[in-house]
Amino acid sequence: MKIAFSPPYINDNVKEEVLSSLDSGWITTGPKVKLLEEQIAEFTDTPNVLCVNSWTSGAILMLKWLGVQPNDEVIIPAYTYSATALAVMHAGATPVIVDVSKDFNISVNAIEKAITKNTKAIMPVDIAGWPCDYDEINRLVADKKHLYSADTDVQKALGRILVISDAAHSLGATYKGKQTGTLTDVTIFSLHAVKNVTTAEGGAICLNLPHPFNNADLYNMLRCYSLNGQTKDAFSKNKPGAWRYDIVYPGLKINMPDVLAAIGVGQMEVYASKVLPKRVSIFETYHKFFSNYEWALMPSYKSGETASSCHLYPLRIKGATEAQRDRIIELISEEEVAVNVHFQPLPLLSLFKGMGYKISDYPMAYDQYKNEISLPIYPQLGTDEINFITATVAKSVEKVIS
Repeated sequence: MKIAFSPPYINDNVKEEVLSSLDSGWITTGPKVKLLEEQIAEFTDTPNVLCVNSWTSGAILMLKWLGVQPNDEVIIPAYTYSATALAVMHAGATPVIVDVSKDFNISVNAIEKAITKNTKAIMPVDIAGWPCDYDEINRLVADKKHLYSADTDVQKALGRILVISDAAHSLGATYKGKQTGTLTDVTIFSLHAVKNVTTAEGGAICLNLPHPFNNADLYNMLRCYSLNGQTKDAFSKNKPGAWRYDIVYPGLKINMPDVLAAIGVGQMEVYASKVLPKRVSIFETYHKFFSNYEWALMPSYKSGETASSCHLYPLRIKGATEAQRDRIIELISEEEVAVNVHFQPLPLLSLFKGMGYKISDYPMAYDQYKNEISLPIYPQLGTDEINFITATVAKSVEKVIS
């Protein structure tokens, strides 16, 4: 039985939305993007949402808005995809990489030790869709206000470290009863092809800045910045007699086109009612199956009013070495079941090794990584396929660790 790892969810809803975009004759930024922004804002109860062409672009945009400089530091976890660090670097700041906790997410204690007068932002990452401990992170930021050194008008108005949630995985997750999107100053979702909701490529910036910021005004400013700093988007310029525009910012070109937003619009229409519940059901099936095995270390899923978006199922094999994990994956793959590893900690990658980061400084990140296997989890999986996945994984693990 051949099972893919993470194909996109494309139903008739999605096809109809894309076709309507194509038939309209308007395929770049326009009404579909605005509709998707409104859908995500309503789903997450966020004041304002700006859609852009990737999570990475969104993070670069927000760090540029903050006004980071080469000596400024942004704290990120070692256990994340490279985009978290690359966004910091492309914005012109320095990534400060810290270790994680047993739930894969950034360690609050490690953040506290890393904060200096140069710290301008913290980017926690919701690995696999499990939210970070945002109450503790926000408390820490408030406690460290006395260390904060502001250089720009935005930084002076904020008066403390900015918290940007890297929620690439966690659209649909809740933290203490609140949807991700409203837990920090800024939250950025990924809408990449393998995410819970996709636009093929894309990202959504949720703005939740405190007073004295006006999130609606900030949305308008950032929207302009995402379009080369142009005061009118192409849709507005296309109206009769509305050709004149101005360039008011040294902007970026990172807008999302309507034809891609249409995919997300179609998916958001059924996300809460169909897609997310099916992911939860598969996650729970995996939990029930692997709870019978002493070697299975299962991922965080639900605790009180906190719940994962079930983006990934990062199963860990107790006591397995990295070599054993790799052999288990080979055996699973021989049965044509596609699995993955999320993630290689940043210090294992050549770029970051060259910058002086050493994996020995991040023991928890390596401990989580060395025996992790991500299992397929998406709405199209049927009962027979799920049963085949679990049986194949169990057989492969026991063949290697016995």
